[in-house]
Amino acid sequence: MPDELLLDRVFSALSDPVRRRILERLGDESLLVSELAAPFHISLQAVSRHIQVLVRAGLVRQERTGRISRCSLELGPIYAAAVWINRYSKYWQDQFDLLAATLAGLDAKPPRRTPIGRRKRRR
Repeated sequence: MPDELLLDRVFSALSDPVRRRILERLGDESLLVSELAAPFHISLQAVSRHIQVLVRAGLVRQERTGRISRCSLELGPIYAAAVWINRYSKYWQDQFDLLAATLAGLDAKPPRRTPIGRRKRRR
């Protein structure tokens, strides 16, 4: 799968809070679909659809044995997304450094005050 398509699918899959929670639950172990569905207040069919989105994005591997389906986390696509995001960290760090310098400059300068009632005359 081309990198761009993979990233599109990963970010699309991660856009839903239910799918992110499914990934969190799979972080430590592989689970049956019924175990994954247990904490959600949605149907098993809805959880299965969320899992299929995660499978298509390459984030979850699903193994079937008869009617039993076990899911496990695949870290490769998450790593690819993290690498892509990290490419922009230098830009953001530069922006934060510039903001910090600007704020430090504002703090260093005393506020300019003009006496009340005295205005400069126009000529």
